[in-house]
Amino acid sequence: MTTKISFQNVRKTFDIAGQAAFTALEGLSLDIQDGEFITVVGPSGCGKSTAMNIAAGLTMPSSGQVTVDGIPVKGPGPERGVIFQQYALFPWLTVRKNVEFGLQIAGHPKAERRQIADHFIDLVGLSDFAEALPKMLSGGMKQRCAIARAYAVNPKILLMDEPFGALDALTRVQLQDQLLTMWSKERRTVMFITHDVDEAVYLASRVVVMAARPGRLHKIVNVDLPYPRTEEMRLSPEFSELRNEVWRAVYHPVAA
Repeated sequence: MTTKISFQNVRKTFDIAGQAAFTALEGLSLDIQDGEFITVVGPSGCGKSTAMNIAAGLTMPSSGQVTVDGIPVKGPGPERGVIFQQYALFPWLTVRKNVEFGLQIAGHPKAERRQIADHFIDLVGLSDFAEALPKMLSGGMKQRCAIARAYAVNPKILLMDEPFGALDALTRVQLQDQLLTMWSKERRTVMFITHDVDEAVYLASRVVVMAARPGRLHKIVNVDLPYPRTEEMRLSPEFSELRNEVWRAVYHPVAA
């Protein structure tokens, strides 16, 4: 496999008025392979979201660099789709128009936009709501729409910052399975930020555990469970063992 995203000794500090600079990330080096699904988990303040924002080009590192396909990230790019916990849908646009939006900006013809949008709307199970406005959708449906919109512009990378964090437990599990189904078909490179240890293990081929103060890489746990992941797998001794390993790494941090 080839490296898709590479964090190379990334450091990020933030200036706080009247206080010493806060170090959000210190010396983060991590390679994410093409087509890999990794999750990033860790305590509050460990730099999970900061790392993703740097990969997205939404903020720049204080030192070090992130590359995509060997090219330094200098800002946002169409090869990187970003999905946040907040749905960020346009409330005045229907589901279909929300999904078409990026395609319209990219100059795709109307008929092509509709065909692509409908494909991904169907893939996330929203075909019956294509003409609905966001206010008519549940939280889980809004997030499905956001995922369809991200996929529609054909990014090679999906950067997801706690996208299911605000959802109820049942909806969250359903969207985890749906995301893995889409990933298995499309095989995009996914960097998925979460605070939920079970979610981290269930989704990923590798779990990246971060430690805080300063934010840094603490441990990488390989998840040697086959895809597709199933409900039975969640209840297996193998899953429980991996979950416990990640839990201990997250909640029993070592001194810096």
